[in-house]
Amino acid sequence: MPTPDFVLSLREKIGHELLWLPGITGVVLNGDQQVLLVRRADNGRWTLITGMLEPGEEPAAGTLREVQEETGVTAEIEHLIHVGSHGPITFPNGDRCTFLNVGFRCRYVSGQARVNDDESTDAGWFDLDNLPELSERHLMLLDLALEADGVPAFER
Repeated sequence: MPTPDFVLSLREKIGHELLWLPGITGVVLNGDQQVLLVRRADNGRWTLITGMLEPGEEPAAGTLREVQEETGVTAEIEHLIHVGSHGPITFPNGDRCTFLNVGFRCRYVSGQARVNDDESTDAGWFDLDNLPELSERHLMLLDLALEADGVPAFER
């Protein structure tokens, strides 16, 4: 998965030290109550759509960009569902970061789910009662999206 240029520039200055980075998660649901998932190229796990915001990018716009870039699907934001931190994470190269993650429930608009970049090896729609193994965090975000009423959850 390519590291954004602004992170590479920071890493030149601070090495593997812990970074605080803005992340997003999009829970994209279609009219058949299926969820859009991708299989990550780096670890083979199925996940919701995740990404990192570019400097100055709005979280909702960044979420829709990531959905499009990773899957070819066009979506629209329905609700902010969650704000919380995730990490620290240590990557195989030794880089460390913690993400301030903003999660959104998104509605499918158009497009065929497909691998649309080099960050994943598969993409598709999954019935809610027939999901591949997902992390505890992603199951929590999926549950929040399914129960979304416009009031986001904040970790305490």
